[in-house]
Amino acid sequence: MGVKGKKSMRKSLKKASVRAEDHGYDSDAADFLPLEGGPSRKLRRGEPLESDSPVNSTVLYIGRIPHGFYEKEIEGFFGQFGKVRRLRIARNKKTGKSKHFGFIQFESPEVAKIVADTMHNYLLYEHLLQVHLIPQEHVHPNLWKGFNYRFKPVDRVQIQRQQLNKERTLQEQQKLLKSIVKRDKKRKRSIEAAGIDYECPEIVGDLKITAPKKIKFNKDV
Repeated sequence: MGVKGKKSMRKSLKKASVRAEDHGYDSDAADFLPLEGGPSRKLRRGEPLESDSPVNSTVLYIGRIPHGFYEKEIEGFFGQFGKVRRLRIARNKKTGKSKHFGFIQFESPEVAKIVADTMHNYLLYEHLLQVHLIPQEHVHPNLWKGFNYRFKPVDRVQIQRQQLNKERTLQEQQKLLKSIVKRDKKRKRSIEAAGIDYECPEIVGDLKITAPKKIKFNKDV
């Protein structure tokens, strides 16, 4: 059947439905009568689509979150739709920077559905937000672990300072000095291989550390 034939069929079906409504056609009436006689039959209706079924999920995925739009801003912005139960932004464990996606949970599933339909592809700070409902069976059990934790970046400089300045035993100190000398020799070889005429400064310090000698006291004194 060509395109013209399909169009004409749609027009005829539309006209037939309009005529049935004008003549008071009952939608609950039988769809057809069997030719061999007997009771009338009604066609089996199809199952409702997933989009028409009630949505019970309250968790939303939010992607393409712009810089500066963090927990406080998200809670204030999405709180206009309804009560926000929990939210979480994925962050780098070392630096604490946002990974530009996160999750939010509302009290009501109806509000979550409205937010997903309204805010998907919403332009915010030159970013198109990606908002999707997550089915309950796909929500990870550890998703909200530590959700109310406000991330504070770890001071890596302070940690390194404490590690370098900690008290060491004699064996630990000798091991540290050997590694320093080994790195210094490797650096010198790489400089010579590159054809650079440079004299590296010598490492200052006592590389041969020995245990302190025991002092013997004279009993007669």
